[in-house]
Amino acid sequence: MKATAHIEVSEKGVIAETILLPGDPLRAKFIADTFLKDVVQFNGVRNMFGYTGTYKGKKISVMGTGMGMASIGIYSYELIHTYGCKNLIRIGSAGSFQENIKLYDIVIGMSASTDSNFASQYNLPGTYAPTASYELFNRALESAKKLNYKVTAGNILSSDIFYNDEIDSWKKWQKMGVMCVEMEAAALYMNAARAGVNALCILTISDSLVTHEVTSSKERQTAFTKMMEIALEL
Repeated sequence: MKATAHIEVSEKGVIAETILLPGDPLRAKFIADTFLKDVVQFNGVRNMFGYTGTYKGKKISVMGTGMGMASIGIYSYELIHTYGCKNLIRIGSAGSFQENIKLYDIVIGMSASTDSNFASQYNLPGTYAPTASYELFNRALESAKKLNYKVTAGNILSSDIFYNDEIDSWKKWQKMGVMCVEMEAAALYMNAARAGVNALCILTISDSLVTHEVTSSKERQTAFTKMMEIALEL
């Protein structure tokens, strides 16, 4: 096999079938350093670090995906179609839309609404609803319960826009019960659905559009460990 344009692996088996996908490559490094044993770095192209190791004796990989649906769309496609990944679990940060969803709360995306045009490539005769894999979703709930971590599950928003010219546009999503906003899950769910593999998005609330509270970049990189543990237990 040949390496892809974005991942420098040229042999099978280096990347595990189950892979955790934080947006931040430094979060990938933190996970590898903190939780995995016998770690090997498999990617450094564009400083998008990827690692394979073991967790409780099971082989698992972790790799950064960058920001936005275009970026995770590229990496998840290559991981699925070239490297044979079957379970892709995004672990990221999100901004809360709801007053009852606070900083550091864990949110699992059952579905991902989006303002992106990513689904246009499929030429569907309607509006597609990007949805998590039930198998991974159910196991994540069981994992959280086992760890005694409270989680909230429901609809999230995957947005192409970070700095929106219409400042209060998020309130329209809030009215529809959307829990929070991030920038990648919808593309991951669509790529996985099209390929017939499993995908899930687990998020930690890093800021609130309701209260205007925020966490630091260092906290987002290293302090969001509960969602990491839930994902690793899958």
